[in-house]
Amino acid sequence: MTLLHTIYLIAIAAEAASGALMGMRRRMDLFGLCVVGTVTALGGGTIRDLILGHYPLGWVAHPEYLAFTVGAAIVAALLARRLDRLKTAFLWMDALGLVAFTVIGCDIAEQAGASIVVVILMGMTTGVFGGLLRDILCNQVPLVLRRDLYATVSLVTGMLYVGLQHAGVGAGLATGVAIGIGFALRMLAIRFALALPVLEANTSSFDDELDERH
Repeated sequence: MTLLHTIYLIAIAAEAASGALMGMRRRMDLFGLCVVGTVTALGGGTIRDLILGHYPLGWVAHPEYLAFTVGAAIVAALLARRLDRLKTAFLWMDALGLVAFTVIGCDIAEQAGASIVVVILMGMTTGVFGGLLRDILCNQVPLVLRRDLYATVSLVTGMLYVGLQHAGVGAGLATGVAIGIGFALRMLAIRFALALPVLEANTSSFDDELDERH
């Protein structure tokens, strides 16, 4: 089993668990938890493969991944009943899945012969879209669209991974460094509420005009 394959299994388990925890917070039944967990774990990779024309899709070629993610979601739901801080567990698992999937997405895009820019974008797509779909299913504003650093962390992780490889660093070391730094950056962003600047404008007159027209 290769390093990236091991990381992939860890990542889909972590993301399936994060989906299940989010579903529990929304009081979903067991079927709902499994659906949300599976979509969270496999959604980003599915969208990436569709964009790249990479067939068959990962979970179609390896249907055991479906069973693996369902199992991870159920285990997370059962263990979560004994956890006092669901939010903390959710954030750790989501952060791990974010950076791990980013590296995996970059690697798959590289193997497909994509350009550097597309490689990084596919890494970010793999990293963020599973969580985005999870949040939509749970009727919550997606993390990627909020102020705290999320997509930015994925972008930095992908750029670091690709940059290290182009600098001659081995794939294993580049993977470890990119995931480690990306995970640390995400946790720091959560701990200290790091965020990109928000552009604000006075929209009151625009809103008033819309109200008058309607």
